[in-house]
Amino acid sequence: MTSKDSFSSYHPFVSLVFFVAVTCFAMFILQPVCLVISLSGALTYAIYLNRGKAVRFTLMFMLPLVILAGIFNALFSHQGVTILGYLYDGNPLTFESIVYGLVSGVMLVTVITWFSSFNVVITTDKIVYLFGRIIPALSLVISMVLRLVPRYKAQAKVIAGAQRCVGRDPSTGNIFRRARSGIRIVSILVTWALENGIETADSMKSRGYGIPGRTAFSLYPLRRRDLIALGYLACLIALMLTGSLAGALTYYYIPMFWGELVGPLQVAIYIGYFALCFMPMAVNLREDLVWRRLLQKT
Repeated sequence: MTSKDSFSSYHPFVSLVFFVAVTCFAMFILQPVCLVISLSGALTYAIYLNRGKAVRFTLMFMLPLVILAGIFNALFSHQGVTILGYLYDGNPLTFESIVYGLVSGVMLVTVITWFSSFNVVITTDKIVYLFGRIIPALSLVISMVLRLVPRYKAQAKVIAGAQRCVGRDPSTGNIFRRARSGIRIVSILVTWALENGIETADSMKSRGYGIPGRTAFSLYPLRRRDLIALGYLACLIALMLTGSLAGALTYYYIPMFWGELVGPLQVAIYIGYFALCFMPMAVNLREDLVWRRLLQKT
């Protein structure tokens, strides 16, 4: 984590409820205004957590993904009343199918972005804390999987650096030499992974994993601010569910654009959804202001 995130200091259950809510709403509510609010909140928080890395990832992968979704949907889906032309096979190219593809791409990008922030905020120890007593085996597997890729990636860089020092650089030489160097790095990495798995199993056994009645140490007390945050989330989630069940968030793209975007209930939902999606940033801004005031007093 490259930024000091005050929202991460809240109880893990608060973070879990928040990410489950915003991710589910992003997947199932494709109303244009709500989609823009969710994408804005997800990108803002991801950039706050990861700075330039999030910006590069968005421009290099997320933006092309949205464009490709629009193109592929227009090629394979021909529903819509606004015909822009005809494809080589005679099927119509409709404006509605392009827009629906772009909307689907934006939805996918939003969900991926929320998950990227989830991986930063919900660390492996928080996952073990949240699910350790309910589903201990699954929580252990999830925590190990989440740390698997970054840990193996770091170890692969170490192995590649060591091999480069002895003249086995996989980026130089002809294709056969590069292949041999790459296979050697993978072989070393697999051997290291197997040895590490044995050491992990021995360590877990020595610490009493799986023994009935084994207790767990917790660093996450449920404080007053956590209860306030849960109440805040409950109110906003209830507002979104009420609006969705009432049909205020229903919007159709196929075969034509139809749905109410502006109304008293819609405006109230937009305000509540904005407050929900930007909750982490509001927490961080509040903590920053408090910190600056304390510095000014000293």
